[in-house]
Amino acid sequence: MFEWLFLPEEISRTFAIVLIFASFLTSALTAAMGLGGGVALLALMGTGMPVASVLPVHAIVQLGSNLGRTVIQFKYIVWPLVLWFVVGSIVGVAMGGPVVMYIPDTFAKLLLAAFILWSVFGAKIKQASSISKTYFILGGALTSFAAMIVGAAGPMVAALIASKGYIKQPLVATHATCMVFQHGLKILAFGALGFAFAQWVPMLIAMIVSGLVGTYMGTRLLDNLPDKIFRLGFRVTMVLLSLQMIWGALQSFWF
Repeated sequence: MFEWLFLPEEISRTFAIVLIFASFLTSALTAAMGLGGGVALLALMGTGMPVASVLPVHAIVQLGSNLGRTVIQFKYIVWPLVLWFVVGSIVGVAMGGPVVMYIPDTFAKLLLAAFILWSVFGAKIKQASSISKTYFILGGALTSFAAMIVGAAGPMVAALIASKGYIKQPLVATHATCMVFQHGLKILAFGALGFAFAQWVPMLIAMIVSGLVGTYMGTRLLDNLPDKIFRLGFRVTMVLLSLQMIWGALQSFWF
């Protein structure tokens, strides 16, 4: 009876427990390092959930996790950047919704990984005080379009913000706020496309609550993390995520 009340039919009780715990760990990772948790959770969800459910459910869980970071780190948010990012995101989601079923996942992942690696090794870091409206409108459109296809464009958004010179709290807080809007737009788009969220509500609540606890603990770690270690950890995480995307894309191509 518990299973019938709490779980959607598509997943087992064991996998549900794994996802709830993973939501805690991945939220803590993202709060501490600025990125990584969303991609890791998406990869795990893909191993035990129907493909059609992964992206919509992932979007709601990530909305809750990022909203927690936004509230906790509210005073560090760079609002002008968020504003222009949201303008671009509206365009990107509107464009990505109708074509989400037609873009090869392999191609999208390779492009996303290439952009992230370029941002880490090729992009010239600009001063944090210089905010280009066009830069973030285009960035919002591109990352939101990608998010509709590959599900987790968080590393790309983090790269966008980091390329302007922001680190630690301003980076993590602004990234979280941008992702709240991006995931919110994705949820509206998936709802319009007919996804039935109702059966997932109890599971989503459990994962969001677990994620909020992880967000709180990860934020405490971020506050005490030296800038030098944060920069190194951020770059290493970006590279590992890019390599994981490339490997996943190559596996899809080969097999």
